[in-house]
Amino acid sequence: MTTVEGSLRALLQEGVQRGTLGPGTKLPTERALVERLTVPRSAIRRALEILEREGMVVRQVGRGTFLTDAVLPLADTAPADTSPAEIMQVRLLIEPPVSALAARVATQADLEHIGHFLDRGGRSEEHQEFETWDTHLHRAIAQAGHNGLLMNMFDVMNTARALPVWGSLKRRTSTPERMRCYHSEHTTIVEALRDRDPEGARDAMRTHLEHVSDNLLGRH
Repeated sequence: MTTVEGSLRALLQEGVQRGTLGPGTKLPTERALVERLTVPRSAIRRALEILEREGMVVRQVGRGTFLTDAVLPLADTAPADTSPAEIMQVRLLIEPPVSALAARVATQADLEHIGHFLDRGGRSEEHQEFETWDTHLHRAIAQAGHNGLLMNMFDVMNTARALPVWGSLKRRTSTPERMRCYHSEHTTIVEALRDRDPEGARDAMRTHLEHVSDNLLGRH
């Protein structure tokens, strides 16, 4: 981690803890950050690029840089011995109906947020980068349901995707063809959300997760 990146990250986390910053908050301009951190503008840009790759911020041309929900602390974690099969069972129980809810209540800002992650995933050529945007896309869809209790449940489930056994299995089974397939399935889900089609979003999410499960667990 660079010194500038660390300083910027600490600045953002401090704002989150104080309640002055949160998901969707627009960051100060690059010039203001230069003055605040007393570093060159090029260093600020590099730090923002790193945070954007991690999904902590999104930069929108002509509008500015915004915090994502990735800045929020997670309330709890999944058990360390959670298996990939258990992860997929819970995802299949939770995410399809959550997608249906999002199709009904998502705001236009939610849909733009989701669309950004879809686009970044589609442009990813490396496994880990694709996984980062995949994780943020699925969480953004859940967040678009605007249900705090549901998000707490989702976040506990989602922490299991950071477990070593999950990451190792994903890397072993990932191929460029599968990433393209997953992106196509993500696109179908997002199109259903934009069309305000709860059943379509639910069914598209279920189909996607069934494919992920088959690929990970070797079921055909």
